[in-house]
Amino acid sequence: MSKTGTALVWFHRDLRLTDNPALSTAVEQCARVIPLYIHAPEEEAPWVPGSASNWWLHQSLRALQYDLRRYGSNLIIVKWPTLAILQSLAHETGATHLFWNRRYEPAFIARDSRIKRELTDSGLTCRSFNGNLLSEPASILTGQDTPYKVFTAYWKACQKKAQALTPPLSHITRIPTPPQNHPNLDINTLDLLPRIKWYAGMEATWQPGEQGALDRWTRFLQNRLPDYEDQRDFPGSEGTSRLSPHLHFGEISPRQILWSLQQQSDQSPVLGRHLDRFTSQLGWREFAHYTLHHFPHSANESLDRRFEKSAWPKGEEQEQLLGLWQRGETGIPLVDAGMRELWHTGWMHNRVRMIVASFLTKNLGIHWREGARWFWDTLVDADLANNSLGWQWTAGCGVDAAPYFRVFNPARQAERFDAGGYIQRWLPELKGADKAVLHNGRLDTDGPIDYPRPIVDLNRSRHEALQRWERIKRLERG
Repeated sequence: MSKTGTALVWFHRDLRLTDNPALSTAVEQCARVIPLYIHAPEEEAPWVPGSASNWWLHQSLRALQYDLRRYGSNLIIVKWPTLAILQSLAHETGATHLFWNRRYEPAFIARDSRIKRELTDSGLTCRSFNGNLLSEPASILTGQDTPYKVFTAYWKACQKKAQALTPPLSHITRIPTPPQNHPNLDINTLDLLPRIKWYAGMEATWQPGEQGALDRWTRFLQNRLPDYEDQRDFPGSEGTSRLSPHLHFGEISPRQILWSLQQQSDQSPVLGRHLDRFTSQLGWREFAHYTLHHFPHSANESLDRRFEKSAWPKGEEQEQLLGLWQRGETGIPLVDAGMRELWHTGWMHNRVRMIVASFLTKNLGIHWREGARWFWDTLVDADLANNSLGWQWTAGCGVDAAPYFRVFNPARQAERFDAGGYIQRWLPELKGADKAVLHNGRLDTDGPIDYPRPIVDLNRSRHEALQRWERIKRLERG
C-alpha cells in the first residue's frame, strides 16, 4: 500500500516508541510523520501536575527526544493552547492526519472530544487509540449496564471478555520526518525543573524514559518475579516492580507487561501464583481508570457522600498535624519512614502508602483530599486515577473500599512486615533502637533518642475514628 500525506503524532502520556498504536499507524499509513508534544498543564486543572511529576516529565521528554533523533526524526515541543497549536501546525505543515493515544481523565475526555470534532470539521483525518489500558473503560458493564463497583467482579468480567492477547507493536526505528521550519522549544524552557535542586535523591533512584522502563522490567522478571507473592508486602526489600512511574508516563505499556508475563507463564508454570498476583495489580490499575471514567467526580469528592457531611473535623490543630505528617515527624516510625522515603525518592511502597493514608484519615481525622494533594505533588507516579482510588479506598468512602472501621495499626504492621531495616534506613536516628521503639516509637517522656514522641495515641485515636464511623452510618446517603 502506498503511503501518502503527512501525519502529526501527538504524544501525551505515551512517551515510547514500542507498542505505540498512534505512532505505528502514522508510520504505516503516511509518507511523512511529525512527532509533537504540547505542554499544557493549565488544561489539566484542578490537578495540574506536581513538582515530582514535572521532574520526571523533563527527563522522559529528553529520553524520547534522544530516541527520535537516533532514528532521523525530532520531537516538536510547543506550549498550549492545544487546539490552537494543532490548527496552526496542521496549516503550516500541510498535515492530513492527526493521531494520538487516548487519556481517560475527565479534563482530557472533554478537551480531546472537542479537538477531534473541530479538526475533523476542518478536513483533518483524526484518530485516537487505546495505547495505555488493557480494556476501554466504557466496554465493561454489569448485566444491568451499570459500572462495576467491586474489583473482583470487575476483573472477572474483564478476563471473561478479554480476547487472545496479541504481541505488542514493534519498536519504531524509522520515522520519515520532513524538514521542520516552525518554532520548536527547548525542553528547558518548559521550566519543569525547580531552581533549587531538591531532587538529588530522585536522580539517584530512577532512570526515566523508555530504556529505563525496559531495564527495570527486565531486572524484575529475572530477579524478583520468582519471589513476588512472598516479598511484595515487605517495604525493606526490592520485592515489587516499581514500574508505576514508567506506566504513568507511558514509557512501557500494560500490554508489553502482560505479554511478557504470558511468556514467563508458558516457560515456567511454577510461577503461577506470582504471575496471578502481579497481573491482578495491573487489574487494579485498570479498575482505577475505570472508576474515574464512570465516576469523574471521585477525583475531588467522596463517592460515599456521607463522608462529605460528617467525617473529618477541620481546624488549626488538623493543619498542624498535617504538617507533621507531611514532614515525617509524627513519632510513629513506620509512618515517618514512609513519608521520608516519599520526600527523598518520590515513591513509596504500596503497603506503606495504605498505612500512612489510614493514619492520616483515621488516626488524625484529616480529609483524604489533603493526603491526595500531598501525594500528587511529591510522587513521581502521581496518577489521578490511582491516587483518587487509593485514597478513597483507604479512607473507606470509595468503590470496593476498605471498611471505615478497618484502621491500620502502624506498630503491628511494622512488626509483621519490617524487621527494622526499612525504618532504620529512613530514620537513621533510630539505628540501634530496640524493637519496641522501632515498632511503637519513643513512648518515654525524655529518652536519649532524638526522635519525637507519637503525636497521637494509636488506640485512643482508633476509638475516635470508630465513633465517627458510627455517626456516618446514621446519615442518609447522598
